[in-house]
Amino acid sequence: MIVVMQTDATEAQILRVQKRIRELGFKDHPIRGVERSVVAVLGQVFPELVDELSVLDGVDTVIRVSRSYKLASREVNPYDTVVRVGGLEIGSGKLVVMAGQCSVDTEEYVLATAQAVREAGAHVLRGGAFKPRTSPHSFEGHGQKGLKILAKAKTKTGLPIITEVLDPRDVDAVCQTADILQIGSRNGQNFPLLKEVGRIDKPVLLKRGMWATVEEWLLAAEHILSQGNRNVILCERGIRTFETATRFTFDVNAIPLVKRESHLPVIADPSHSTGRWYLVEPVALAAVAAGADGLLVEVHQSPDHALSDGAQSLTPDNFARLMERLRGLGEALGRPLHPLAEQQAAPAKAS
Repeated sequence: MIVVMQTDATEAQILRVQKRIRELGFKDHPIRGVERSVVAVLGQVFPELVDELSVLDGVDTVIRVSRSYKLASREVNPYDTVVRVGGLEIGSGKLVVMAGQCSVDTEEYVLATAQAVREAGAHVLRGGAFKPRTSPHSFEGHGQKGLKILAKAKTKTGLPIITEVLDPRDVDAVCQTADILQIGSRNGQNFPLLKEVGRIDKPVLLKRGMWATVEEWLLAAEHILSQGNRNVILCERGIRTFETATRFTFDVNAIPLVKRESHLPVIADPSHSTGRWYLVEPVALAAVAAGADGLLVEVHQSPDHALSDGAQSLTPDNFARLMERLRGLGEALGRPLHPLAEQQAAPAKAS
């Protein structure tokens, strides 16, 4: 249920509506728009609540929301959410590219890859310090050591960092290094983790579960939003189907569908969805053409030496070529690459 305020409603009237919602035993979630504000009512609402709230001063109308994912839906918020990371604006109509290694390995490789993706025009450096793996015998990341390497790469290049968090107990530690926290596919329904990142004030990139329907994906986002963190970025990364020719099946349909259903920005991951480096570029371009707000791409200075996912990682040269083609496509679509943020420092000179 949403309470739509009158265009001339005062701040005091909005606060009174919020207070009354809480008095009735519900949670409130105000959304201030360009023309008018609305207040979402969270909880198991009853029909009589419409009359209860309609009589309050400043209220225009009260509407029952049909979607199960209320806070993520355009019914509650018709305006596109723009997630800000320093000078970057994700979801603003300009493309943002996040690139780097799947797993943080050596400091030498991470720094070299970070420098290469920055020179090619990437906006955010990706790298996994903690890695969930299907087999317990596979490399599961360097953990705290990996975070320190990422912090050094951030200092050297000025690029903000996106890295995955696996455990609610690690959220605070990861926040000290990361500018964006990533929730991976396997944790798409790890509700304690989703709620924990919902309580922080940093952006969260939520990957679609490999088994998740669009509704389940948006309900996962709802868990984060319901805790107060509105800076959620969705990421389509492919789903599991009967097809085995690729690692997963990239659901290009989901991008325009979710952009219609939800106000949250959508990023595409063509690396995990294909599992093959030579498929990354065409799928990346298709995702952007379908309306994606940006890309999450795996790049490694030497894919043959990558500790995970080398087969789907682009070399710096291939990534630079992708960025050039992306520039042309973005300009043609009226959605150019976002300029590098002013806050990003020039790469440090070697001493």
